[in-house]
Amino acid sequence: MHVNATVPSSFPYSLCISALKNLETLIEVAAQQYYGDDKRWNFIAVTEAMKVLFRLALFKNSGYKILLEGGETTNSERHLETSTSHHKANAFTKHGGHHASGFSGDLNGHSPWNLEGRALSALSRFGENARMTSPPAWSYRVQHQHAILNPPATIPERPTLSTILSEQGHRGALFITGEVLFIARPLIYVLLIRKYGSRSWTPWFLSLAVDLLGTSFLSYATSASASRKDQRPCLSDSEKDELRRRKMLWAFYLMRDPFFERYTRQKLEGAEKVLEPVPFVGFLTAKIVELIVGAQTRYTYMSAS
Repeated sequence: MHVNATVPSSFPYSLCISALKNLETLIEVAAQQYYGDDKRWNFIAVTEAMKVLFRLALFKNSGYKILLEGGETTNSERHLETSTSHHKANAFTKHGGHHASGFSGDLNGHSPWNLEGRALSALSRFGENARMTSPPAWSYRVQHQHAILNPPATIPERPTLSTILSEQGHRGALFITGEVLFIARPLIYVLLIRKYGSRSWTPWFLSLAVDLLGTSFLSYATSASASRKDQRPCLSDSEKDELRRRKMLWAFYLMRDPFFERYTRQKLEGAEKVLEPVPFVGFLTAKIVELIVGAQTRYTYMSAS
C-alpha cells in the first residue's frame, strides 16, 4: 500500500475559508447599510476573491484533489491506485511468484524463499540477543536478504500540475479546469452582477453555464470510458459525494433573480393563496414564503459558494 504523500500545510486554509463564509453575511449587511445596495457588491466581490485565492492555494497544496465542502473539509483520503504495475506487484507477492533463485512453491503451498527468509531472520535475532562483538560473514548476508524481503516503504511525491498533465493527458487537464471553474464561479457571478445588475439574465445564464461546464469536465475526466483505466483520475467515496452535492446546489438558481422574481415567487405566492383557507397550514405556509422571500434578498444565502 502506498502511503499518502499529501503533507498538511502549516497555513490553515480551511479555517480561513470557514471564517470568511461565517463573516460574509455580516459584511454584506454592513456594506448595504453604510454604502447602499449597489456598493455592497464591491465588498462581496472582495470577499469572494479572497475565498478563491484560499481555495486555489488549498487545491494546489492538497495535490490537486477535489475540494470538499468548498475547502472547509480537509480531503485527506488516499486516491484509488490505478497503476497496473502496482496491481501486478501485489498479485505477484500474494501468489508467491518466481524469484531469481528459480524456486517455485513447494507441495504445501509455501515458498522456500519465504522459509529461508524466516530462518535467516530468526538467526539474525539470535545474533542480536547474543550481542556478538564480531558478527560473522553470514550476518551480512542475513541483513541483505532481510532488506530484500522487507523493502522500506516508499512515499510517493505529491502530484504536481506538470505530472498530472503528463501522466493523465487531456483528462488531467479537464479535471484541473473543471475544479478551477467551480472555485472561480462565485467570483465570476458577482463581477457580472456588478456590471449588468442583479435583474439581468446575463449573470444568471453565464454562472449556470460555468457550473454545467465545470461539472461536465469533472464527470468526463473521471468517467470509466477511457481506453486505459490508468489514464484517468479516480475519486474516493467522499469526492463522489461532493460531486453529487454540487449538482444539488443547482437548485439555488431557482432562488436567484431574475428567475426568482419572474417564476419562483409567483409559484410560491400561488401556493400561499391556495392554502390560506386551511387552518394552521395556511398560516405556516405564509410564514415560510415570507422567510424565503426575505432570505432571497441576501446574496450570501443563495450563493452556494
